[in-house]
Amino acid sequence: MSNSTRYTTIVLAGYMDVGEIKYLYFTILLLLYITIILANSLLIGVISVERTLHEPMYMFLCSLSVNELYGSAAFFPAILTHMLSKLHEVPIAHCYVQIFSLYTYASVELGNLAIMSYDRYTAICYPLLYSSIMTHTRVYTLIGLVWLISFAKFTINLLINLNLELCANVIEKVWCDNYLIVKLACSDTTVSNIYGTVGSIISILVPLLLIIYSYIQIWRACLTSSAESTQKAILTCTPHIASLLNFSFGCSFEMFSSRFNKVYMPPVLRVIISVYFVICPPLLNPIMYGIRLTKIKMAFKTKINHS
Repeated sequence: MSNSTRYTTIVLAGYMDVGEIKYLYFTILLLLYITIILANSLLIGVISVERTLHEPMYMFLCSLSVNELYGSAAFFPAILTHMLSKLHEVPIAHCYVQIFSLYTYASVELGNLAIMSYDRYTAICYPLLYSSIMTHTRVYTLIGLVWLISFAKFTINLLINLNLELCANVIEKVWCDNYLIVKLACSDTTVSNIYGTVGSIISILVPLLLIIYSYIQIWRACLTSSAESTQKAILTCTPHIASLLNFSFGCSFEMFSSRFNKVYMPPVLRVIISVYFVICPPLLNPIMYGIRLTKIKMAFKTKINHS
């Protein structure tokens, strides 16, 4: 016999009573959000209006920045609201919307990083054929597939989980987490667990295999290239590798913090780990690419001088 109740809210128990210091946390998070919006919007704007940047690498970077604005919009307004609130209940419908948005953000982010690695592999290993391989049609197709597959995959996941009956409505997070909500279910979660496991493996394994293959081929090409060509390859790949490591570490931290015993983990550290993947990549990526990529720096300086 089921003990389920038709809950209409989810309680986010990851928030701590920090007294007046919550206003400091609120200010820091607000400044981070404003910086993320400005940095990514500026990068998108420069790439969009500067015709010399209408190349595959910069179009992929533009898609990456659009996704980071999307993921930030799913996270920051909600956490800023809760920082100043005494009640940390979320309507269950809003919770599922946040889950959908944050999970599609993570999937699109990794997918974008995968096609960016493929782009660098093509440019470095097949420089003479690059323009014929990475046509505008192929670039837009790859970007479209990354977004479409991610949205389709998590739409199915959302439809499966909407039918779950919950035994409780409290999760130890500051945002809605799909894994923890499924754990609250009284009803059979076999379909949800199988789909979630297979979907996660595909979402992570396929992009990572493409990234690993691309960098193995780039490394092999560098071994037989001149010092100048190798240095150029390293310079163009460095921001991508930094972005990949930053995002991968963030997601890994979050997964471990959700799925393994956290008894000996300080609450503040637990919260920082759980939100790292949606704060640091959107904050650091546009800064790293803007600083490291010469064409972006030159285009930005040109626009400043003409304004």
